[in-house]
Amino acid sequence: MEKKTTILPVFTFLLLSILLLNGCKSEFEQIRTSGDVKKIYSKATDYFTQEEWQKAQTLLEMIIPNVRGTKEAEDVFFKYAYTFYNLQSYTSASYHFKTFANTYGASPLREEAEFMSAFSQYQESPTFRLDQGATGQAIEEFEFFVNTYPDSKRVGECNKLIDKLRLKLETKAFEEGKLYFHLRYYQSAVRSFENLLKDFPETKNAEQVRLMILRSYYDLALNSVLDKREERFKECRRLAAEFLERHPKSEDLREVQNIQDNSNKQLKLLTNVRYQNQSAGSGS
Repeated sequence: MEKKTTILPVFTFLLLSILLLNGCKSEFEQIRTSGDVKKIYSKATDYFTQEEWQKAQTLLEMIIPNVRGTKEAEDVFFKYAYTFYNLQSYTSASYHFKTFANTYGASPLREEAEFMSAFSQYQESPTFRLDQGATGQAIEEFEFFVNTYPDSKRVGECNKLIDKLRLKLETKAFEEGKLYFHLRYYQSAVRSFENLLKDFPETKNAEQVRLMILRSYYDLALNSVLDKREERFKECRRLAAEFLERHPKSEDLREVQNIQDNSNKQLKLLTNVRYQNQSAGSGS
């Protein structure tokens, strides 16, 4: 007798499997795949409040095209920018906060967005040993904020952060000058230290910087060809005199005076050599 094949049990099994799989979907997946903008927005706000930043970001990103021009748009874009900040994606956070500020110029949230754009750049500022592009950009953004919102309660905080960032740039410049000095690139060291004083005229390390300029110039003079020694030892003498005038109570007075005395001795030797050469030339 021929056996009858029935597909009903197989169909039932597949149907039950599909239902079971749907039932196992997480709440997040159910919301994400629902296509319901209001529901997605509501749940994204819940995730944001619960500090589940990645889930909030995913849902907010989905509905951005749908909320443009609506009353919810500001809130969606603002929260979206904050999710990047809280996920430590600071470059993206800065970009989205700045975009928000430029897009919603009349928003009461604009001031906070401008500050957070700068603060995100501040978070990207690396140790002084690395490239300081983000540091310079953060300073520019904080200065823009202070100029744009001079009455903001955040102005004091901005100024303190600017000082911290500038100190990092100053430290980098000082360490670069020291590196040139130790590598015996004395002219580069002098330029680096002189630029530091120009860029940071209020530096608390002015005494140490001037001492390093003097040391660099003195070693440069000692290692110069004969034709350039006189000019460079005269500059050493001038730098030493200036240092003693500016820093009469310095702990390095003895070293500076020694450089000054040795420079004078070198200049006398050069004068004697030149005189002897002239005498030998006139007597021949």
